Amino acid sequence: MNWTAMFEPMFFMPFATGLLVAAVLPILGMYLRLREEWLAALAFAQLAAAGSLAAAIAGAPVLVGGLALSGVAAAAKAWIARNGNNGYAILMVAGWGASVLMLANAPLADHLGHALFDGQLYFTDAHNLWSMAAFALVGGLTMRWLSHKLLFERMFPDFFRASGLSATRYHLLFDLLAAAGLALATASVGVMAAFTLVFVPTMIAYQWGRSWRQSLAIAVVIGVVAYVVAFQIALVQDQPFGPVLVVTMVSAAAGAWALRKLAFRQPARTPAKH
Repeated sequence: MNWTAMFEPMFFMPFATGLLVAAVLPILGMYLRLREEWLAALAFAQLAAAGSLAAAIAGAPVLVGGLALSGVAAAAKAWIARNGNNGYAILMVAGWGASVLMLANAPLADHLGHALFDGQLYFTDAHNLWSMAAFALVGGLTMRWLSHKLLFERMFPDFFRASGLSATRYHLLFDLLAAAGLALATASVGVMAAFTLVFVPTMIAYQWGRSWRQSLAIAVVIGVVAYVVAFQIALVQDQPFGPVLVVTMVSAAAGAWALRKLAFRQPARTPAKH
């Protein structure tokens, strides 16, 4: 494989955009998994796709439509979460249904629909790159302040209750960050690829990490390495990026599972001699 192809001027901007996505989403995924709300990521991504399609049909900026609809879902998440994952599943299928209906009745949005669901990263432009870069900067600074509060509230919920403190505002801020990150990512790598970057690296990190910081590092490394491999394969083989990334991530999950089985396999006992 020609590993320098991704640095050519034609492909460097999409590569840099996706690289930011691959580094950011696993971090958001760690906190979603911490709160057992990883299914919300797929709901946000599907709604972002529906919002982007609606904006394109109405002649509005695509990114604005995706951010708006996923942001509304994030703001309503506290109420939705009362039904557990059922609420997120309803949002997910509603977003999918709305997207398919818009594609069926607005042929002009067909190209965007393929980009959102197939993950055509190569068609991204400077707006996607700078939007993702700005989110990575602002989101990183916000999470640096917010992380301790989310961890403390999850590990010691009785302290918050006994102190008369409410974690609602911290949850809302994180939910808005997660929704914005997934909306921007969906516009670049597609719905399922964005969800996979949230789900798979964190699943592996939770199994292998021995501390929270180590788990965060493992998740980011897995996301970035799998992304680079998938980008190169999709580019050289002329395949849609989203499915290639998903298959690469599934392969990484299978490899991590096999390694864990080998690492923790107990040696066979020998019969005791009498």
